Amino acid sequence: MMLGSMVSLLMEGMITSIEIFLLTLLFSLPLGLLIAFGRMSKFTPLRLIMKVYISIMRGTPLMLQLIVVFFGPYYIFGTTLSPDYRFIAVIIAFSMNYAAYFAEIYRGGIEAIPKGQYEAAQVLGYSKIQTFFIIILPQVFRIIIPSVTNEVITLVKDTSLSFVIAIPEMFTVAKQIAAAESSIAALIVAGVFYYVFNVLVAFVMARLEKRYDYLN
Repeated sequence: MMLGSMVSLLMEGMITSIEIFLLTLLFSLPLGLLIAFGRMSKFTPLRLIMKVYISIMRGTPLMLQLIVVFFGPYYIFGTTLSPDYRFIAVIIAFSMNYAAYFAEIYRGGIEAIPKGQYEAAQVLGYSKIQTFFIIILPQVFRIIIPSVTNEVITLVKDTSLSFVIAIPEMFTVAKQIAAAESSIAALIVAGVFYYVFNVLVAFVMARLEKRYDYLN
């Protein structure tokens, strides 16, 4: 295979990997916050449901979750799924999995805020919603950025797991080329991509952390 053709195929896989990465963050970050609220709720049934959900998502392999989300509708409901559902299943499984991790990170950050912050906000006349979004949440972000960074870097590498339901992301394409060409060149290129992508993610998160340190 010509170098240009190999690079072209790998670029298509890279775009798919980036799409999985960005869409997972888009859905899992806000979903994680909602789950964190449920996990800290005073309503016991909701709190227990969220606790069990987090336990299952964190205690089972993401690969298994991908398989369940993709094949579940067919085997449970007998539903015939469109070819597009393959990619949708990846986003659903990744988002549900990472939302559980982000929920615990959010919870740790929220619980780290001194109770005096809430009391001071109440004295100043802030509502509970205003207190959380104006006073508490910015401080939570500053606390959780290092932990979120670790999860985001892991997500970059985990995008390769989508091969289990035949999504042609970067690593899958690289394996196919390597098998066809009996060469590891494509795998090396894929490895470089993951490394550079992670370096960029770490750089962006470090800049964000410095910004929050400056604001505080």
